[in-house]
Amino acid sequence: MKHHAATYKQELLDRVLPFWVNHSKDEQHGGFYTCLDRQGNVFDTDKFMWLQGREVWMFSMLYDKVEARPEWKEMALHGAKFMERHGRDQAGNWYFSLTRDGRPLIQPYNIFSDCFAAMAFGALHKIEPDPAYHAIAKDTFENIIRRRQQPKGMYTKNVPGARNLKNFALPMILCNLSLELEHILGEEAVNRFIPEVLEEVMEVFYLKEEGLILENVLEDGSFSDSFEGRLLNPGHSIEAMWFIMDLAVRLDDKALAEKACAIGLRMLEYGWDAQYGGIFYFMDLKGHPPQQLEWDQKLWWVHLETLVFLAKGWQLTGNAACLEWFEKVHAYTWNHFRDAEYPEWFGYLSRQGKPLLQLKGGKWKGCFHVPRALYQVWQTLEKAPAFRQQPVDK
Repeated sequence: MKHHAATYKQELLDRVLPFWVNHSKDEQHGGFYTCLDRQGNVFDTDKFMWLQGREVWMFSMLYDKVEARPEWKEMALHGAKFMERHGRDQAGNWYFSLTRDGRPLIQPYNIFSDCFAAMAFGALHKIEPDPAYHAIAKDTFENIIRRRQQPKGMYTKNVPGARNLKNFALPMILCNLSLELEHILGEEAVNRFIPEVLEEVMEVFYLKEEGLILENVLEDGSFSDSFEGRLLNPGHSIEAMWFIMDLAVRLDDKALAEKACAIGLRMLEYGWDAQYGGIFYFMDLKGHPPQQLEWDQKLWWVHLETLVFLAKGWQLTGNAACLEWFEKVHAYTWNHFRDAEYPEWFGYLSRQGKPLLQLKGGKWKGCFHVPRALYQVWQTLEKAPAFRQQPVDK
């Protein structure tokens, strides 16, 4: 596996990051363009706050962990200034989208804008320890916790009490966010928080008999036999398992790492398209037609997060299935998503593996999953095994 490390490093530093440095920065109004075509030309100027936060986090993290390149810090500060000036309503909630010059377009219905704003300012504070950045990260995280039971608040479309569901995405992200913000929140606060999110991810949404993770359950944790209740998103579940493995390292819990590895492998096996290759976007637990018409598309982030999971699973557990699957997913991902002619990667493929759109960024794809995965796989494959010398406690 280590022979892949240099490939991922080179792709990150020489092709993907320069694409965003060269094309995403709005020199006139601040912040970042994310709607970029195959060559990097801007095709829409709306600014989506969760993608602004992701890009600030990315360049802050790389400056902190890879190399103190001035252009990376300048990118992070440039985006943060726009977010700080325009990103929140009077209650401190982060809008979903803004115009190019920072006027609100879509209300703060989506709590993930807040999640990535907290990540952004937490990472920025590590490289530029401004008390204002610390306060924004802390206040935003506390607001997320206040809103977590009703994340959409007044913007929800559901009739109260009709079918109250809770979604997997928020506890999944909180697994990662709590570690990202430990320097802001403090070790004791994170220690108190971790068992709660572990319970949600590894018990409440997890179906032991099937070995699968649901996207939605009823408020009491029970199964809902509905479109939403039967929904599986293999990519979400697999991504969550590498978050859990990071928590396992934090907790020095070998058994937790093994369990996360086993669940992720089961989701991968279940979600793999045996006919055309690649991982399905959505599936139905009972094999019924999913309501998402894009259910059989192959998405960039699903495959990249799977590669991170497999690299970490191999490093932490030595499970041979991780090695076998890594080579298989690596070949599919690099052959189908990587654009050999222009930098950055395609995001959306048909079931047969052909690019559906020529864009490199948009409303949902920004400077995040591709560079983060390249960084994570590079770093993971360069490390010596952490748990493999020791048998797992049973």
